[in-house]
Amino acid sequence: MIVGSTRPTRICADLAEVAAGHLGAAGALTYELVDLATIGLPFLDEPRKPALGGYAHAHTRTWSAVVRSFDGFVLVFPQYNWGYPAVLKNALDFLYEEWRGKPAAIVSYGSRGGSRAAEQMRTVLTGLHMNVVAGDVLIRTSADDVDDTGALVDAKRTLAPYRDALAAVDAELSALLAPTVED
Repeated sequence: MIVGSTRPTRICADLAEVAAGHLGAAGALTYELVDLATIGLPFLDEPRKPALGGYAHAHTRTWSAVVRSFDGFVLVFPQYNWGYPAVLKNALDFLYEEWRGKPAAIVSYGSRGGSRAAEQMRTVLTGLHMNVVAGDVLIRTSADDVDDTGALVDAKRTLAPYRDALAAVDAELSALLAPTVED
């Protein structure tokens, strides 16, 4: 699961952690958090297009190794001004071949659920030739979900209405990652 926000007062990591627990509860897949705040990529600084490979910078090679180590991804991110966070797009743009063919799911959140950000992200993931699951999990957050400092009050309560949607994502990712039977 990629935690797609680095804002200091973000609720993204808390939502991603609880969502990972829901996703992994019913199925055979395991989920690990990859927090872009700890990855710390600079703004895209590779001299060559990512599709050409041959990365010049150690941080890009490290990020490439992280991405290659996973079979698929769940991207968790807020909707900012009807779009996704720049830090997430930057992390995606650093690489190309590493994303190709891997399944991906979208978990977006915001006061209206993050549907516009999810729609835009689906386009980006399709451009990276990822296998994007059909259903997005669009989490509606409100002022009742956060305290006066902006911290999430109860991530489990906030995500409770989305358990079925998360289970559907887990099932679809499981199907996409299931070994194929060859004749």
